[in-house]
Amino acid sequence: MKFIKTTTSELMKSGVLRIGDGYRAKNCELIDSGLPFARAGNINNGFNFETAEYLPLSYLTKVGEKVSQTGDTVFTSKGTVGRFAYVNEKIQKFIYSPQLCYWRSLDHNILAPQFIYYWMQSRECLEQIESLKGQTDMADYVNLADQRQMFITMPSISMQNEIVGILGSLDDKIDLLHRQNKTLEAMAEALFRQWFIEDPDKDWDTKPLSSIAVFLNGLACQKFPPTNDTDKLPVLKIKELSNGVSESTDWASNDVKSEYIVETGDVIFAWSASLMVKIWNGERCILNQHLFKVTSKSYPKWFFLMWCKHHLAEFIAISASHATTMGHIKRSDLDKAIVLVPDKPRLDVMSLQMKPLIEKQIANFRQIQTLEKLRDTLLPKLLSGEVRVEI
Repeated sequence: MKFIKTTTSELMKSGVLRIGDGYRAKNCELIDSGLPFARAGNINNGFNFETAEYLPLSYLTKVGEKVSQTGDTVFTSKGTVGRFAYVNEKIQKFIYSPQLCYWRSLDHNILAPQFIYYWMQSRECLEQIESLKGQTDMADYVNLADQRQMFITMPSISMQNEIVGILGSLDDKIDLLHRQNKTLEAMAEALFRQWFIEDPDKDWDTKPLSSIAVFLNGLACQKFPPTNDTDKLPVLKIKELSNGVSESTDWASNDVKSEYIVETGDVIFAWSASLMVKIWNGERCILNQHLFKVTSKSYPKWFFLMWCKHHLAEFIAISASHATTMGHIKRSDLDKAIVLVPDKPRLDVMSLQMKPLIEKQIANFRQIQTLEKLRDTLLPKLLSGEVRVEI
C-alpha cells in the first residue's frame, strides 16, 4: 500500500489544500441574526450555534474565504486547542472567528475533504499540535504559519475514500442518535410543560425541590489520587460534563464510596460556575465537588430531572447575582424552588409516557459510546494501513 509523506506547505503550493483563519469582527458588527460567527465554544462534538453571535448576511461576500464551505475541517487553534469538526451539507453557512482555522481540500482527486478531518485526529497530527501549541507564554495557540508547515502522511485517494466511507458511516450513525436524542428531549419538555405549566391541577401538592430528590455533592478528588494504573477512574468535573472525558481529564482512585461513582444515565447538576443539568452520557467516572448527583427513592428519574431543568434559569440568575465570587447556588436555593407533585396514580400515568423517552435517550447514549470506541479504535489502524476494509 502506497503512502506519501509530504507537508501542508507542499500541498498548498500545488493547489491541493488551503489553510485559513477567521475574521476579526468588531463588536459593533455583531447582531442578533444573520450568519453565525463561530467561536471555539461553538465547536464541540460538531457545531452548536445556540449561543453564537451573528454577522449580517452581506458579509458572505465581505469576508471572502473566511465563510464556511461544505467539506471544510474546522480546527480550534486558540485557547481550547485541538477540537475538530467537519462541515457537511447539513451545516448552515457560518463565518470563522480568529479562534478557528479551516483546512479545505481544493482538489478532491488528490485529497478527500473528510480524510482531512480524520487525519487531524491521528497521532501524527495530534503530536505536532501538542508540540506547537505551547510556544508562547500566553494561552495555547497554533498559529497559521506553523499549520502550513506540518507533515502529513497520505495514502492513495482510493484508500482515503475507503477510510472516509468506514469512519463516516459510524459518524453518521452517531449523529443520527444525537439528533434522535434532541427530539426525545424536546418531546419530554413539551409533555412537562403541558402538564405542569400550561394545565396543572390546582389540587396538586407543592414541595421544595430539595425534598423530592437527594442532591449529593461530589468529592475533592485531589485527595484520592490513583495508586496504580488499574484501580482508577476519570474525574467528572464541569469541563467533562460539557465536553466529555478527554486526555486532559484528571483521574482518581476508584476506592471511594459507591454513591460517588457516576454511571451513564445518572442525572448530574453543576451548581457552580457554568450551571447545567444533564443526563450523564459518558463513561463511568467519579463525581467531583461543585457537581450534584441527583437521585430519588420516592420519585421517578424523569420527574426530578425535569423539575431541575425547569428551575435552571432562576438558578443561573441567582448564580449571576453573586458578582464578587464564583457564581453558584446554595442548598437553601433548592429549598425555595417549588415543585408541583401529582397524586401517585396520576404520576404513574405520566410515567407511562415519560419514562420511555428518558430510557431511550440513555440507551442511545450507550450505543453512541460503543460506536465512538469502535471508531476511535479503527481510526489509527485504518490511517496506518494496518487494517483495510473494502466497502
